[in-house]
Amino acid sequence: MTQMCCDTTARQAAHLGFSVEFLSDATGTLTFTNNAGVATDEELHRATLVAQDGFLSKILSTSEWINHLG
Repeated sequence: MTQMCCDTTARQAAHLGFSVEFLSDATGTLTFTNNAGVATDEELHRATLVAQDGFLSKILSTSEWINHLG
């Protein structure tokens, strides 16, 4: 899920000095409901990408990433 394994892996890679490219359309998640409230799959996915792009990763779509492989 975007906010769990994908986010954790990207964070660890960035902290180890790797340049991270996070593919926005190659990850996903589910809607969560718990004691803290409800977050839809779209909200959770978008929030994680926004946080990643802020300081850890370069956010790209799969097609953008493929085009950069050149």
